[in-house]
Amino acid sequence: MTILDTIVEQKRREIARLPQEQVSVPALKDTMSSRADSRDFAAALRNPKSGVVSLIAEVKKASPSAGIIRPDFDPIEIAKAYEAAGANCLSVLTDENFFQGSLEYLRRIRQTVRLPLLRKDFIIDERQILESIEWGADAILLIVAILSDEDLKRFHSLATEAGLAALVEVHDETELERALAAGAQLIGVNNRDLRTFKVDLATTEALAAKLFRNSPKSIEGRSPLLVAESGVDTRADVERLARCGARAILVGESLMRESNMSAKIRELLG
Repeated sequence: MTILDTIVEQKRREIARLPQEQVSVPALKDTMSSRADSRDFAAALRNPKSGVVSLIAEVKKASPSAGIIRPDFDPIEIAKAYEAAGANCLSVLTDENFFQGSLEYLRRIRQTVRLPLLRKDFIIDERQILESIEWGADAILLIVAILSDEDLKRFHSLATEAGLAALVEVHDETELERALAAGAQLIGVNNRDLRTFKVDLATTEALAAKLFRNSPKSIEGRSPLLVAESGVDTRADVERLARCGARAILVGESLMRESNMSAKIRELLG
């Protein structure tokens, strides 16, 4: 059993404790409309504040592969530093068992900053979509590797029709094809293989070539927006990913390990 399998099994146990309820688009819209403000995650990524790519800066204390990444972890201060340094959006880890995250971090960060927020977790049940909205997410992550085609399409439709962005994460060509078939307009390519944890930026390059060769246009006439995830450590990495068509980068560990995160963001964004 891989670490991904183990995480999903644990997530099923957690979901079993959620209230039994059917999730519909009207119910999700009602919950979205109860918010004090609206934050457009996709629009924020399409408009870089500087340079040629947008930045999703990740609030991340730990991971299964790296252990504790930042011992002096203060999610609120980190989020404030990211916003001040020019990040477009924030990614907040909410998985507790493997990443030491929390939904409470998501709620508190939304109260502190004005950037759109991605809930970074393992979504395998539609009730988690409602939960994400209730705790303050503007976007959710849908990992193709852990979803059937039916669930992927349903979750993506529920989220986007309700006004919640869906970043659909892929690792190979087959998953990319499945993401496009589900109608994904935000494609995240994870350069870290979740089964082996090996990181290779060539993953984004290879899938970008396929994406922009074969992808359908959206109703606005644009190709899906490509987000490169994992393994982005230097300005040279950012330039390499931008050349192949990445419009945004998701960066966690290389920021979390820096004593001066603001300076690191300025370096990455050029």
